[in-house]
Amino acid sequence: METMTYAVDGRIARITLNRPERGNSLTLRTPRELADCVEQANLDPAVHVIALAGNGKGFCGGYDLELSAERGMQALPSYGPPGSPLDGQVQRDNHDPGQTWDPMVDYQMMARNVRGFMSLFHSEKPVVCKVHGFCVAGGTDLALCSDLLVIEDTAKIGYPPARVWGVPTTALWLHRIGLERAKRLLFTGDCLSGSEAVAWGLAIECAPRDQLDARFESLLSRIARMPINQLVMMKLMLNQAVFAQGLAQSQMLGTVFDGIARHTPEGHGFARRAAEAGFRTAVRERDEPFGDPGPSTFKG
Repeated sequence: METMTYAVDGRIARITLNRPERGNSLTLRTPRELADCVEQANLDPAVHVIALAGNGKGFCGGYDLELSAERGMQALPSYGPPGSPLDGQVQRDNHDPGQTWDPMVDYQMMARNVRGFMSLFHSEKPVVCKVHGFCVAGGTDLALCSDLLVIEDTAKIGYPPARVWGVPTTALWLHRIGLERAKRLLFTGDCLSGSEAVAWGLAIECAPRDQLDARFESLLSRIARMPINQLVMMKLMLNQAVFAQGLAQSQMLGTVFDGIARHTPEGHGFARRAAEAGFRTAVRERDEPFGDPGPSTFKG
């Protein structure tokens, strides 16, 4: 694997994002590797619970778009082997502003990412996610698809691409924090602190950095004491309510809209600015009117 590590520690399977030099930013390998790890944990009779975390100074800074954005939208990452309908050339042509954009080619690419992230949600065994430092943009898909979130009190979590160039493809904000609070975040692109995430019901608990690991491990150990069959039944039962609320339909719409958001006049303008001045400059300029340019390590 290139983007994460996998290990089993007693009854706990540990999936750890492992691109610390890039803020654990997502590549198109990440969701595929994630799904493989989740499946391995689910098939292991010794594993009761899955722990998801990240190495380095933050959990996940979103998609690794810096190089592709600076080269222009036609250099967005591709998906699929050479010669396949989703190979690199097809993707580059599809994102070239000088050519016709096919939204379904875009959808095919991003829908596969959603399926990878949703392996956490569909996992028969519970997934507990630990966030430290930052969890922004596409990185929030990992946290929201997990079952429980333990977060550093001063960490930042949110979806700044709502301001331009993105729509959350897993569409779980509503289901995690309710309609009005989801609108409050996605109408502004603002982030929550870890303490606010607990107050809003997004995270189950928060702690200072020096206590975060202990709180995370305590929760994992309590879940790990449960019989696997009980855990599977509880998760299956509870997830049915989210399915009944129309999650599949929302995800289809969010994934299509995400492609559209990158091909609006504002989306093209953002990409041009990234190509001219660098992606971090474009992100900083996007966020400055809101008064929170954020850490320069944020990718999305």
